[in-house]
Amino acid sequence: MKRRHAFMLGLGAAAVASLPARAQTPPRIVSVGSALTEIVYALGAERLLAGVDTTSLYPAAARALPQVGYMRALSAEGVLSLKPTLVIATTAAGPTAALDQLRATGVEVLVLPDHYDYDSVIAKISAVGRVTGKSAEADAMIARGRADMAELTKKLATATSKPRVLFLLSMGGGAPQAAGRDTAADGIIRLAGGTNAIDGYAGYRPLTPEAVLASRADFVLVTRQTVQAMGSIEAILDQPALRRTPAGRAGKVLQFDALLLLGFGPRTPQAAQDLASALHPELARAP
Repeated sequence: MKRRHAFMLGLGAAAVASLPARAQTPPRIVSVGSALTEIVYALGAERLLAGVDTTSLYPAAARALPQVGYMRALSAEGVLSLKPTLVIATTAAGPTAALDQLRATGVEVLVLPDHYDYDSVIAKISAVGRVTGKSAEADAMIARGRADMAELTKKLATATSKPRVLFLLSMGGGAPQAAGRDTAADGIIRLAGGTNAIDGYAGYRPLTPEAVLASRADFVLVTRQTVQAMGSIEAILDQPALRRTPAGRAGKVLQFDALLLLGFGPRTPQAAQDLASALHPELARAP
């Protein structure tokens, strides 16, 4: 996995390095992926955006831009209607055929590795900085993020435990969907000094009551959007199996904004720090 990660990061760096200089003609960019759109805005390069995908909901100004549909179900015709010169996307975007169609028309398509760790965030910031002519701003953002993450790592070294965290994505109708390995939830839990309570599979799967009990979760983690859909935290806990976990008995349900928690963009240090504070209250008392 580490070799593949390094290989993909290398591919991303090579792709960026091969792009031509853009000093004379600013690009018209379609951004596919919430993290990339956040980075463009954070760098102050939003004037270059011709459009975004439907996951690009932050900052609020991004919602006013023309949309090209869901990142995993792109239409080449829809993207081309915005007359972009560059499409930036992550490996989560697709289908591949649509991206190939865009390349065939002469539109540059930069696909960046999307792993759920901070190195991947750095790679995305660096790449977006280069193609938008904001490399200096990107370097400064990376430096701040690295400093924040280093501070968090130092604090977590004094933590007395690595609590088990059960992330539930969908709770309406049927068994709740829980995050296993290789998910954004798994990545942010690890960055915050926790342990994913589900490690027997990758991705998201529905959990049986027996699996909920076996998770031995110390905390239940959900998005604010899930709480809104369910109506309350009590509604989330209104499951016999969940009530019998350590988290359920103690009422320890944490809620975060979905894009902040799972975006793996420029706000990831903030998300990791906020989640770490919730999982490790003793860190707030540390000198």
